[in-house]
Amino acid sequence: MPLALLALAIGAFGIGTTEFVIMGLLPEVAGDFGVSIPTAGLLVTGYALGVVIGAPLMTVLGTKVPRKRMLMVLIGLFIVGNLLSAVAPAFAVMLIGRVVASLAHGAFFGIGSVVAAELVAPDKKAGAIAMMFTGLTVANVVGVPLGTLIGQNVGWRVTFGIVAALGVVGLAGIARLVPDLPKPEGVHLRHELAAFKNAQVLLAMAMTVLGFGGVFAAITYIAPMMTHIAGFADGSVTWLLVLFGLGMVGGNLIGGRFADRALMPMLYVSLGALAVVLALFTLTAHNKIAAAVTIALIGALGFATVPPLQKRVLDQAHGAPTLASAVNIGAFNLGNALSAWLGGMVIAAGFGYTAPNWVGAVLAAAALVLAVFSAALERRHATRGTASAPAAPTARRTQVHH
Repeated sequence: MPLALLALAIGAFGIGTTEFVIMGLLPEVAGDFGVSIPTAGLLVTGYALGVVIGAPLMTVLGTKVPRKRMLMVLIGLFIVGNLLSAVAPAFAVMLIGRVVASLAHGAFFGIGSVVAAELVAPDKKAGAIAMMFTGLTVANVVGVPLGTLIGQNVGWRVTFGIVAALGVVGLAGIARLVPDLPKPEGVHLRHELAAFKNAQVLLAMAMTVLGFGGVFAAITYIAPMMTHIAGFADGSVTWLLVLFGLGMVGGNLIGGRFADRALMPMLYVSLGALAVVLALFTLTAHNKIAAAVTIALIGALGFATVPPLQKRVLDQAHGAPTLASAVNIGAFNLGNALSAWLGGMVIAAGFGYTAPNWVGAVLAAAALVLAVFSAALERRHATRGTASAPAAPTARRTQVHH
């Protein structure tokens, strides 16, 4: 594997860290700026909405310039946004910094995947892409808990400063190690947009919004929930995030393995179980051991939906998957934004810190309903297609029955 993949993985590590580390630092940020926890939750919402907007926008812009240069521009945005967050004199300025950093997120993974695949032999493409995404998964096991620990003990501004420095390392690595690749040819925006006329593509993206939104409804407010309800010390949030990260890694691997074998059944099981576990979290949040186990399960079940949902979009948008894939990354973050906002609303309404878990359970259940509807719609179209096709020869029909 070429060293250029290490540079891409470092960039992915930084992006994964900055996206999730804010959840463990909400109380500290809220206290410093003198805002409520639900208001501080807008830092999660703002980042997520920035990904929703930035993923398609930056992907389209990326078709006009060489890929290496575009990756450097994206990492540059990431650095500027995190530096702005680190030195923000007011909450509004930090929110702007979060949005600026988020613009790089979707396109970096979209374009970075293409670059990673081009750097190796055809039979090693999947491994190369997986190596780049390793940066994202490791971020949730190492970067996020470590960033939370630093933020709680030294100051959250230091955390964002370190993340910006990681971006500089990634930028230097891309500039030095990634070869100059020509800008993509034959990419037509009209052809890519046509994929969004497919109802199954839109249904898959809606499942992404609701399903992964269920995870973020609970996890956005994990710090106040665990300290105020379960009775954990502030420092314990760090290892609870490690558990969540380990669950994510395991769930992602399981989801990837079974998505190729039985995609829709995998979605039914993971979304159904996620809805149940999130509902139970309102009870288990009152017990330290039960809460810790539940957090790991939420990470595992939530990320078990990611490979099948992403594959579902790619399958349904066949022939023009680039923009659809990037937009689906935005859809994950739209779910994050929606659920963080709804979770903040139920807390602000006085329902308590465990109330976002019910929001998450409802969102995951809604995603399951859409999955069942999508499969039924697909079966109906397949039946109509079979009914309208010419009858096969008798011998052939007999062979199929056997």
